[in-house]
Amino acid sequence: MNNDTIFALSSGHGKSGVAVIRISGTDLKNTAQAFIRRPAITPRHAYFTNLADRNGDIIDQCVIIYFVGPASFTGEDVIEIHCHGARAVIEKIFSFLSQNNMRMALPGEFSKRAFYNNKMDLSDIDGLAALLDAQTDRQRAFALKSMMGRDSETYQNWRNQMIEISAYAAAILDYDANDLPANIGKTIHQRTENLYNEINDALARYGAVRAVQAGLNITLAGETNVGKSSIFNYLAGTNRAIVSDTPGTTRDVVNATLDIDGYLVNLSDTAGIRDTDNDIEKIGIAKTRTEIENADIIIHVKSADGLNNSTVYKNEILVINKSDITRPNIPDAILVSAKTGDGMDKLLNTIRSKISDKISGADHGVVVNARTKSLLESAACDLGAAINNAGDNYDIFAEHVRRAADSIGKILGTITAADVMDATFSQLCLGK
Repeated sequence: MNNDTIFALSSGHGKSGVAVIRISGTDLKNTAQAFIRRPAITPRHAYFTNLADRNGDIIDQCVIIYFVGPASFTGEDVIEIHCHGARAVIEKIFSFLSQNNMRMALPGEFSKRAFYNNKMDLSDIDGLAALLDAQTDRQRAFALKSMMGRDSETYQNWRNQMIEISAYAAAILDYDANDLPANIGKTIHQRTENLYNEINDALARYGAVRAVQAGLNITLAGETNVGKSSIFNYLAGTNRAIVSDTPGTTRDVVNATLDIDGYLVNLSDTAGIRDTDNDIEKIGIAKTRTEIENADIIIHVKSADGLNNSTVYKNEILVINKSDITRPNIPDAILVSAKTGDGMDKLLNTIRSKISDKISGADHGVVVNARTKSLLESAACDLGAAINNAGDNYDIFAEHVRRAADSIGKILGTITAADVMDATFSQLCLGK
C-alpha cells in the first residue's frame, strides 16, 4: 500500500444539495487546519468555513470534519468536505486538491486502506459491496449483517477451531498420550466432523442467498397467444410487452425488475413455444428455453382451449388466462384475467409463497457469495479428506485441517493472493 493522500466523491454523482468529498492520508491535521483556517481544530467537530484556493478566492461554503486515525473509516487521518453538490463546485475542489499533492482514489482504494489497517476484513468488504448494490430492503438488511461483521465472527471461529484441531493432531505425534487430554483423537475427529457439517450447511444455502442478492428469476412461459404478455404488463405495471391477437408476436425476451415484499424479482416475458418455420421466431423460442432453464419460478400460462399441453415445468405456477371468458375446473391452477384483473391477487400471493420457499434459510448463517463459495468448498473437501481418508495418520489429518484453515483465512483476507484481493476491492466504487 502506498502513502499517497487520496480523495474521491463519496456521495452520489449528479446534481444535489450536498456532496461529500473524502480525503485519506497520513498526518492531515495541518491540511485540515489550513482548509478550516483555524490554528487549532477539534477532531470530529463540524466546522462551517469558506474553502478558498491558493489565491484566496472562495471555492465554496463548506462544512469540514477532521478524523484522526485510527479512529476513521480507513484507519488513517481522514478529512470530509461537505460542499454544494453542483458539478462545477465538485470539479473545482478536485482541481484544488490535486494542486495540494493529492490524487484521485482508485475504485475500492479507501476500503483497501481500511483492510490494511485492520478496520475491515475481506468478508466485511463483500458485505459493503453487496450493500452498495442493494436495490431492495431485504438486500439492504442482508448485506448490512455481513458488513457489520456477523460473517467474519463465524469464519474466524471456524478458522480458530481448525488451527486448534490441527495443533492437537500434530501434538499426538510428538507427545506421550498421558500428556494429552483424554480421548483427544476421538475428540478432534468429532470436532472436525461438526465443522464439516456446518460448512456444508452454509453451502446448501447458497442458492437461497444468490436469489436474495441477485434477485429471483421468474419467467412467463407457455404457448403462443395465451396472454403471457398481458400478464407480464399487469405484474410490471406498465405496457412493456406488445399485446396482440396474432400468434408469435413476442420474438424476444422482455424484462422488468420488481420489488415483491422487499425481494428483487427479475421478471421475463418470453416468446410462445410452438413449431414454426420463421427463423426469427425460432431464435426467440431458443431464448425462451434458456430463460426457462435459468428460472427460479416459472409462471406457466395456458388458455382454456390449450389444456391438452401436458408440459410441466419444475417449480411452476400453473395459470389459466382469460377467466372473463371461461372458467375451467383445473386442480391447482390459478384462473386469471389480465384484462379485468380477476385472480391476479391470488397469483401474486402464490408468487410470494414460492419466493418464501426459495429463500428459506437464507438469513441464517454466513452469506455465501461466488468468491466465498469456492473457498468453502475447498475447506469442506479438506475436512472431508481428514475425516474419511486420514484415519489415525495424524500427520496427514493435521495437514488437511490446516489447509482447510488456510481456505477460511483467504475468505477473511488473513491469507490471500493479490489477484483475489484486487478482484474483491474492484467491486467497489470511487469513494469506498
